[in-house]
Amino acid sequence: MLEKDQAINVLGGPLSPCSMAPLTGYFRDGHCNTCAQDTGSHTVCAVMTAEFLAYSAYVGNDLSTPRPEFHFPGLRPGDPWCLCAARFLQAHDEGCAPKVSLEATHMRALEIVPLGVLQSHAA
Repeated sequence: MLEKDQAINVLGGPLSPCSMAPLTGYFRDGHCNTCAQDTGSHTVCAVMTAEFLAYSAYVGNDLSTPRPEFHFPGLRPGDPWCLCAARFLQAHDEGCAPKVSLEATHMRALEIVPLGVLQSHAA
């Protein structure tokens, strides 16, 4: 059984929900919870933009196309989603990072993304 890490956000408070529709998170519980098995660190709660979705598809992760076999509806601009921390940092470095909900971003994101970077993209 997977054991979730403590649900604390990057500001030190309780982790807020990211999205229930579409249902997001490594555990598909609406939160950017994580655990040791989450090698992608799906910990950054980001609000999708057309620019970021195009960038993500360009680098090999098409988040826009529905994948019914995985119960994935496909994302549209405005949808909140738990992103991999490294992908968020990569998008930041490329100048196309989406906005972030700090209250819904798991503290483990800080192992990859500096707090100042997350704060500069705060929603």
